[in-house]
Amino acid sequence: MTAGDEAGADSGSAASPEWADMRHPTSEPSVTALDADRLARVALTWIAEPGNRSVFRLVQQYGAAGALALLREGGTPDDSLRKTVAARLSAGDPLVVAAEAMERADRLGARLVTPTDDEWPRPVADLHRLVLGGSTRRVDRETAPPLCFWVRGGHPLAETLDRSVALVGARAATGYGVHVGTELAYGLAERGWTVVSGGAFGIDAAAHRGALTAGGLTVSVLACGLDRPYPMGNAALFDRIADTGLLVSEWIPGADPLRPRFLIRNRVIAAATRGSVLVEAAARSGATQTMHRALAMARPAMVVPGPVTSTMSVGAHELLRQYPEARLVVSPAQVLEEVGRIGGDLAPPVRGPARVRDQLDDEATMVLEALPRRGVHGVDDIAARSGVVARTALRKLALLEELGLVNRRGDGYALSPARPTTRTPTDAATANAQRRPQGPQGPP
Repeated sequence: MTAGDEAGADSGSAASPEWADMRHPTSEPSVTALDADRLARVALTWIAEPGNRSVFRLVQQYGAAGALALLREGGTPDDSLRKTVAARLSAGDPLVVAAEAMERADRLGARLVTPTDDEWPRPVADLHRLVLGGSTRRVDRETAPPLCFWVRGGHPLAETLDRSVALVGARAATGYGVHVGTELAYGLAERGWTVVSGGAFGIDAAAHRGALTAGGLTVSVLACGLDRPYPMGNAALFDRIADTGLLVSEWIPGADPLRPRFLIRNRVIAAATRGSVLVEAAARSGATQTMHRALAMARPAMVVPGPVTSTMSVGAHELLRQYPEARLVVSPAQVLEEVGRIGGDLAPPVRGPARVRDQLDDEATMVLEALPRRGVHGVDDIAARSGVVARTALRKLALLEELGLVNRRGDGYALSPARPTTRTPTDAATANAQRRPQGPQGPP
């Protein structure tokens, strides 16, 4: 089921009578079904962490309001979820918490985005088919699509993420990693692509700053409330992102940046973007987890190689070894070749610097190679050494002289003292013309 299907199921579900007449905890008028859905989604992300598959299935079946009513009554068959909900309910009323979160977001200048909104990013629905084998960790099993997003910033969320690339990597990045991450982000933003990352130190911060420097859009997906961006050392960076891009989170305002939440968050970074780039990562890195999620959803997964002597590139190199579908990239053009339009965003072939000798045909090359390093030699001698007829040797020597590779001296030719590397015939002709003595110039 897609996010659009989920939204349709929510709006068309028959809610229980208590939800039909539900009143906002802080207001008198009856709330509409849409308001009830939005408030219930916020409450659900509070009583159970985002990504919970059992909660997502209940929302698909009963709608958000109906799922919340069922959970409050202890009606879920999932024993673990039932215990989690009971613990949260002992801490407060989820509807009151949700209403307070909405008011707090209003004061913060943030908004709630749900699947019924035009700016909902539809690609995150692909998380419903994300299955990570070989892991028993909860964060690797609970990878369901989000129920809602909190967003701070003026740009529409879906439109901003439509042409986006995730750039992730190590927090303890090396100078090499920071440089590459900044350059990649700058190049992508300069080409009109949104750069998405997690706001952490190291590669994440370099990606955000590179995009901001290029005057482009960048999105930081947080693992905490929008009013508690983590790390605090990047507070000024988060303010810049909110002013010109977007801050996004699944957690209500005020939520703490707990360690498991960063791993839960990573699935959104992988799903919401066209592809993910791993710039630098150690053997055990949360950034590689983002890449595993991208690979599991058949999203383009790209890796920047690093020095083989660097421990901060071990994770990146292992990813390339283990997954043939992971692509090595070294430039924004190569990234766009993976995520852009088929046939429309091809990276130029990698070539070394152009050399004058590249313009020579086989006979000209033989004539050039036949010339001894020292001394002046006649045309007949050069022709004999190179194995071509004298007329051909004379023709090729004229070309070599134009290119600046040989000099004519009297009746013979000698190699130029310094051979040019990138001059063209036009350049050589211009230079020769400039060396010729000029006669008196008449009036124009």
